[in-house]
Amino acid sequence: MSRNVPDDVRARQRTGAGVGLLLTLVLAAVLLTALPDDDREGGAACEARTIASWSPHDALTAEFAHYGDDATRTDDWTGGDGTHSLRLPDGRVLWLFSDTYLGPVHAPPNPSGESYAWRDPTAPLVRNSAVVMSDGRLSTTLPAPLFPDPAPNQWRWPVAARVEPRSPGSSEQVVRVLLWTRAAGQAPWIYGVPLATEVATLSLPDLRVEGIARVSDQQRMPDPSRRVLFGTTLLTDGGWTYVFGGNDGQAASRPTSSAYVARVPAGGLADPAAWEYWDGSAWVTGSRPAPVLGDQRRTGVGSAFSVVRDEDTYVLFNMAAGARGLTTVTSYWACSPTGPWHGPTRSFSPPLPAGGVAAYNPQAHPDVGGKDRLVLSYDVNWLATTGASAQINGNVSLYRPRFVTLRLAAAR
Repeated sequence: MSRNVPDDVRARQRTGAGVGLLLTLVLAAVLLTALPDDDREGGAACEARTIASWSPHDALTAEFAHYGDDATRTDDWTGGDGTHSLRLPDGRVLWLFSDTYLGPVHAPPNPSGESYAWRDPTAPLVRNSAVVMSDGRLSTTLPAPLFPDPAPNQWRWPVAARVEPRSPGSSEQVVRVLLWTRAAGQAPWIYGVPLATEVATLSLPDLRVEGIARVSDQQRMPDPSRRVLFGTTLLTDGGWTYVFGGNDGQAASRPTSSAYVARVPAGGLADPAAWEYWDGSAWVTGSRPAPVLGDQRRTGVGSAFSVVRDEDTYVLFNMAAGARGLTTVTSYWACSPTGPWHGPTRSFSPPLPAGGVAAYNPQAHPDVGGKDRLVLSYDVNWLATTGASAQINGNVSLYRPRFVTLRLAAAR
């Protein structure tokens, strides 16, 4: 966290500055309308998909609550946001988080006499963490922060990750983790000025950080609202890894974020020269990408969204438009990663704890769900612009991911 930002603000920092509550959280960043019904790449047809049903995934939500409340260790995860996951070749699941609380959790009542487990206000708060799950149980928090700060008043937030060959054609596998590098800033950049997209390489099976490569440096772009960070979500298809990203859309002239997409051949995520960006008509290198969704004013997405492939259709999950963006997840569909994106289709409002809280950062976890059910997480935080730190520490269950399972089906 920035040493120049008050504690109440620091405690509300998000995965992606566009979801900050002082910047109206998701309200301005989730306005999305349907686009023309032609396919931008290849002309292939696909079937419209929508959320057919959903239900709370109480067991997975409870597992994170149980692990976070376990006081047998004082250096492990007790809460965080920016939830991403990756299944490793040996079957373990690596869970990645952005801002994370460590330290002990105390049994209720809290100092205010409420029946909540709580943590001391002096508990460590780090910029990123990683927790390992084995056989459905969280077992270990890797030394945190896993990814060190690149410089004073700068930090790294991990986002999407995948297992890939160490280099194209290699038989050795490594873990690649996309990172958002940000720097402390003044309003409207109190959640960090975007600097660059980086890729960390982790060895297998010990998950040791071998190195971090900068693949897209945005600092030459003078307007921070036009800087694009990649990695909010990724998927693989046909030998390519498609990496989605967005800008922050915090300038008054650009109140919404736009979605962008790049692609990288298998084994090339850590090689800046291997990245190709969609410029609106073709995949190019060394050129500024064009939005695949959003015009930076009337339409757009939140800076944290998720994309999966369901049969031949791509499905994007985002917070809904308007006031429902505090509580409601919706979806859009396309026949190509480059769009056009259609929707919104059916929305749903997952369970939230009582009080002044909001949901954000819907993320799909294909490696965790079953054959016909998709697991989706959403992060939760205190909504008020003041007192967030006291609320989060006074009730540790607030600042933790929740989970639902979804079934997708053809839209009728």
